[in-house]
Amino acid sequence: MWNKNDVTKKLGITYPIIQAGMAGGTTTPELIAAVSNAGGLGTLGAGYMQAEDMREAIKKIKALTDQPFGVNLFIPETSEVSADKIKKANELLRPYREELHVAEPEVKQASSANFDKQVEVIIEEKIAICSFTFGVPSKENIQRLKEENIVVMGTATTVREAMINEKYGVDLVVMQGSEAGGHRGTFSGSFGDSMIGTMSLVPQAVDHVQIPVIAAGGIMDGRGVLAALTLGAQAVQMGTAFVTAIESGAKTQHIDAILQSTEDQTVVTSVFSGKPARGIQNAFIRDIKPYEEELPDYPIMNTLTAGIRSEAAKQNRPEWIHLWSGQSPRLSARRNAADLLSHIVFQVETILSNR
Repeated sequence: MWNKNDVTKKLGITYPIIQAGMAGGTTTPELIAAVSNAGGLGTLGAGYMQAEDMREAIKKIKALTDQPFGVNLFIPETSEVSADKIKKANELLRPYREELHVAEPEVKQASSANFDKQVEVIIEEKIAICSFTFGVPSKENIQRLKEENIVVMGTATTVREAMINEKYGVDLVVMQGSEAGGHRGTFSGSFGDSMIGTMSLVPQAVDHVQIPVIAAGGIMDGRGVLAALTLGAQAVQMGTAFVTAIESGAKTQHIDAILQSTEDQTVVTSVFSGKPARGIQNAFIRDIKPYEEELPDYPIMNTLTAGIRSEAAKQNRPEWIHLWSGQSPRLSARRNAADLLSHIVFQVETILSNR
């Protein structure tokens, strides 16, 4: 059977379909529970959440499903606090803040304290699966999680990164192709060197690591699922496909932009966060792009634009918010998460039955 393999057994799911842990509010408890209840793996994107807020979200998910679900965390990143770059960014952002009536935020040095608390909550709440992005957890943290029978899932954008994940003891690795929307998990080497498409990346990773590979990037339907499995992946991780789900917490302008966009309208940009991410082209990207190399790195730039993005959404100014999307927006649809999952399963089984 196409849906019975090491990954589905390890994760305790019916179908090898994982809803990506997209941080920033998209992954509501309702979305996560709907995916898990339908036989996939729902995932809470907790990257930007404080530990206690994450605990509350976990409790809400548990009230909605008795099936396994995952939590995705960001490995803490620090960047040089350059006063000159921050000053330059604030000058560029001043017109947006003035029009939206947004105050200039305070920039604080990044800390790993919240991440450490998040790991404690994962253990205390007995989460089934914990995934990580932007790096690999310490071997000590991986060992602690595995001692609690928590499956550890890593993210990689090159074969080298996959091998690092395996060396550290990660159970499964998500190979994230360049088609993926939002921030990709590059952590070793330059982002530019990691721009490898899913179809090329997955089979090379499968040939070089022993741990199961999960394919991500541009996968939106049953055809993508089957293609990934054919390439040697044992499951897929889908993000953009679930952004437009009824249960999604994505902003209305974001959902509408994906539903109305085409494959040639996405670009990779760091103007919103200081870290390259794929999203739909808009005025903010066009205006700030000429200064991209002069901006602060993530997470500082993300802090500087947070108020603008939030208020622009409230004031219905989609031209000034980040509209993360993978390269397959034409394949998106507005439907319930359970219906999306059942449609994908139907597609896969129809294709297989016609072979």
